[in-house]
Amino acid sequence: MSDQIYNISNIVEHTEGLKIDDWIELDYEGRFFRYKKLQTENGLWVVVELEHAHRFKHGEILQSEDNTIIEIRAQSEPLLEVKGDLTRLAWHIGNRHQPCQIEPKRLLVQSESTMKEMLEGLGARVTAISEPFNPEGGAYAHAHDH
Repeated sequence: MSDQIYNISNIVEHTEGLKIDDWIELDYEGRFFRYKKLQTENGLWVVVELEHAHRFKHGEILQSEDNTIIEIRAQSEPLLEVKGDLTRLAWHIGNRHQPCQIEPKRLLVQSESTMKEMLEGLGARVTAISEPFNPEGGAYAHAHDH
């Protein structure tokens, strides 16, 4: 493990064929930042300093000053798996401005007791799980994120 700190100031756009040297696992809240000091899985310290705040999705790539390729990975976290009338349930979740991962047979939301109660009250089948969370970015995701 090195005491060297690697500086990163941009996100790699074209990732095809890149060999991943290291990675950083972060939960949903931890993947939103402009400036942050982080430690990789292999113990490297990196300082990420971007021009604008960014919500990192699972699999996005950073490249250090020495061309080390670092992947951002979504960490497992407590979530609610929601099943039922997904269109109706997604509308109610969105109406409360809650992040939601939309899949063909389920919705995933952050684990909160009030959300669980509301969804169950709407007839949803709700199960507590732990998985990586990658919600939809929304119409204004390029400008900001809730």
